[in-house]
Amino acid sequence: MSRFWSDIVHRLVPYVPGEQPALAHPVKLNTNENPYPPSPRVLDAIRAELGEHSELLRRYPDPVAKNLRTAVAAHHGLRADQVFVGNGSDEVLAHAFLALLKHDKPILFPDITYSFYPTYARLYEVEYRTVPLDEQFQIRVDDYLQPNGGVIFPNPNAPTGHALPLAEIERVVAGNPDSVVIVDEAYVDFGAESAIALIDRYPNLLVVHTTSKSRSLAGMRVGFAFGHADLIDALNRVKDSFNSYPLDRLAQAAGVAAYEDVAYFRSTCERVIASRTRLNAALEALGFEVVPSAANFVFAKHPKHDAAGIAAKLREKEIFVRHFKLPRIDQHLRISIGTDAECDTLVEALKAIVA
Repeated sequence: MSRFWSDIVHRLVPYVPGEQPALAHPVKLNTNENPYPPSPRVLDAIRAELGEHSELLRRYPDPVAKNLRTAVAAHHGLRADQVFVGNGSDEVLAHAFLALLKHDKPILFPDITYSFYPTYARLYEVEYRTVPLDEQFQIRVDDYLQPNGGVIFPNPNAPTGHALPLAEIERVVAGNPDSVVIVDEAYVDFGAESAIALIDRYPNLLVVHTTSKSRSLAGMRVGFAFGHADLIDALNRVKDSFNSYPLDRLAQAAGVAAYEDVAYFRSTCERVIASRTRLNAALEALGFEVVPSAANFVFAKHPKHDAAGIAAKLREKEIFVRHFKLPRIDQHLRISIGTDAECDTLVEALKAIVA
């Protein structure tokens, strides 16, 4: 703490990301990274962009990422002016809070959700109100059909993994015609329905995606927003008042290649989904209660063992899972889906812990 801090810094409670252990071979199941590498086309595209002498690196990248926006728009059946590109979906969300959610009325989001939402709200001084999930950790759509300055929620939700059907998402969007509804779809490719199909019918809908999960590009930081051109224009106005070159050359090239290799993308998602089913069964056999998940993680608790204690014992074995010291979920663990070998290592360790 310093007397030189601005007033808002004193009030901030920063987001805390998952631990990045400095170990040679950890079983890292705490940050929802994809356990498989990106498409081989990604590395080829990066090498091609670098060239023999890396000459292009001395020049600024395309500030509007035209090639990437065009490729992603084509993939989703949209126009390029319906696509915004940012430095990871977290930056996209930050711009959305400032550009689209800063109004007189409080915005709404679940009480158990992505913990960056209250952080952004405090940073940009956006008033907010949390809406409790039900006892099964599901969103109750009717709770969001009330006056508000905007609505934001992940689908599937994080850290619970529950997903809303598309018809229920449409009820939220249609029931809030005077405010923006943001659907954060970081995990949608692992078993949920995307709201992108609703964009042309609802000018108040913004859908946010990332390449960090299903396309294995967490290290490249590439995120998107999809919506009506007017919403995208607002995001671009904020971006160009903050950082007009957010995405570097290599990230743009990697993003195009990742979207072009549809077969690899689908194969990777199928492998993660199969491993999730397998891990669910193994955890339930050990007595865990597992929340139904449509994401690349599971949310589970053991009725006879403290979650923090389990996480600590796993850490001693260099196995990392995520524990949140928060009301209602402090007895749950969020476990990312790893390779089958990593999941087997986890299960064997859990057998010894809960025996």
